[in-house]
Amino acid sequence: MSGRYERQSVLAEVGAVGQQRLQQASVAVVGAGGLGCVVLPYLAAAGVGRLVVVDHDRVEESNLHRQPLYRMSDIGELKVQAARRALLALNPLVRVDVREQRLTAANAVQLVLPADVVIDAADSFAVTYILSDACARTRTPLVSASVVGLAGYVGAFCGTGPSYRAVFPDMPRSAGSCAQSGVLGTAVAVIGALQAHLTLGLLLDWQPGFLGRMLSLDLRSLHVGGFSFANASEAPGSPLAFIAPSEVSVTDIVIDLRSREETPVSPFPAALRVAVEELEGARLTLPAAPRVVLCCRSGVRAWRAARALQSQGHRNVAVIALGE
Repeated sequence: MSGRYERQSVLAEVGAVGQQRLQQASVAVVGAGGLGCVVLPYLAAAGVGRLVVVDHDRVEESNLHRQPLYRMSDIGELKVQAARRALLALNPLVRVDVREQRLTAANAVQLVLPADVVIDAADSFAVTYILSDACARTRTPLVSASVVGLAGYVGAFCGTGPSYRAVFPDMPRSAGSCAQSGVLGTAVAVIGALQAHLTLGLLLDWQPGFLGRMLSLDLRSLHVGGFSFANASEAPGSPLAFIAPSEVSVTDIVIDLRSREETPVSPFPAALRVAVEELEGARLTLPAAPRVVLCCRSGVRAWRAARALQSQGHRNVAVIALGE
């Protein structure tokens, strides 16, 4: 065993057998931003044998206060490439594979299947639901976290435990972002370190296990909360499905909920441009179609609109989060 790991392998909770388990493990990390920049170096330093990093963004100067994996010289570079270089400099004994792509409903299962644990570090509601659906289907543990401002949460879902949908069957009506609400780097570091800690506990099969547990932190008041959802039941009926843009059919009615000022040109040329409030107010009569597809940037408005249409009798609806 490499002397690199001797300080953790001496722990009864790790040991030589546990260290070998880590070296044989594969973890997929979706998001190489604030949370990912904390999770990834801790997992690499602990000797997790294979890390798969999924992200499509490039490093920006505004990232650096909370993404210490990157340097000024990395600005403009793909995050996955800069992250891989930094992780291998930290521990050349690990394998780091990168996927320069946006996570979608079309590629999620393929990314999840080889992993022993999946980490949701994207800080996107749409990604969380997509990953939860894929992990529930493959029975892969999912460690999800989010942080905005000075507060955040981390929880362990799927695998042999309930999915994210079992705890949160619906999205919130609105969602803040780091750009809009702000975020402190130390808050991201605390939540990300907890995310890495839960992942190591799952890989090492600590008992009692972490699946079905959530921890919340308010780092302004230093209040720590949490609860167990191990006995939560999955939501009844067919879940509201996220789909990828490539899965849109010519027979679908597509509604782009973004205004023309927000996005002058929709990626779907035949899309109707309608505000979510019109759909919630039942002020629009839709022609018959096999499926209605609703899209917006984050997926939050699309989810609201889909729920409104379902309440009006539309049974075949799907949502798309188009991202930036």
